[in-house]
Amino acid sequence: MNQSIRDHVSLFAEHMATVRGLSPHTITAYAKDVRQFASWVKFQTGGETEPADVDHTLLRSFLGTLRRRGYASGTVARKLASLRAFFRYLHNSGVIEQDPATLLHSPRKSHRLPSFFSREEMAAALQRPDGDPFLVARDRAILEFLYSTGVRLAELVGLNVEDVDRRDRTARVAGKGSKERITPIGGPALEALDDYLAARAELLRKRENSTTGALWLNRSGTRLSGRSVQRMVRRYMRTVTEQDKVSPHVIRHTFATHLLEGGADLRAVQELLGHESLSTTQIYTHLTTDRLKQVYRQAHPRADKEYRPEG
Repeated sequence: MNQSIRDHVSLFAEHMATVRGLSPHTITAYAKDVRQFASWVKFQTGGETEPADVDHTLLRSFLGTLRRRGYASGTVARKLASLRAFFRYLHNSGVIEQDPATLLHSPRKSHRLPSFFSREEMAAALQRPDGDPFLVARDRAILEFLYSTGVRLAELVGLNVEDVDRRDRTARVAGKGSKERITPIGGPALEALDDYLAARAELLRKRENSTTGALWLNRSGTRLSGRSVQRMVRRYMRTVTEQDKVSPHVIRHTFATHLLEGGADLRAVQELLGHESLSTTQIYTHLTTDRLKQVYRQAHPRADKEYRPEG
């Protein structure tokens, strides 16, 4: 029986997890991109299509459709990366003889600087949690932990209690590709974590059937989801900032930016963020340079004098 593109997505996702060791978040995004392509092909052809019937012109047409619909170049590039991984997997598995994605070029990414929060905004947000004692302790600890460590959302929700060494003031984090790293934790985050762990123990005591090693729990005593963390961060940060982008990842950008503004070495920040390449970390130097220029223009008495170079 011939199988369509969509029929191969589950095995592709399993391959991404077991062989390549990608994070659940990345695997979900890859699978979603492939399914979007499959749906688009079905709309174009009027039926399900086998992978062997896909050529580079069909892939290029799909990417062109995304651009016409206003998708950002970075999003188009990510969807192309998903399709490349999918068809490479099919080719290596012997499902198709030729890989149609090898003939495609990646779209040029626009170099938009990442958003970040000011020190004042972060300080204000850390005072926001109120209401239910358990949620107050948990949410404040999560906000402090995100700002103190710069971990990714998937890394945060994947933590277990045993991954945090409060005596050593560090956490063992499972990063992209299942690569572990050790990240330091600041004093305020550790204090907030102690308060939360006490509230966590009380929650589990009341729920006698709930036993879990997960660090961050919901009110049911089970592991907190990434979506719940995203909602929580948006709820608190929206009260202290007017910028459009509000997410746990913006707090990660904030962590890196504030470190560099404070004089941290770029390679040290690279290690703390878990970046494989220094070039990925270097975008934060643009943020700090822009900030320095802004401070200079505002503070220096002769900074705003108009200057036009000759020629």
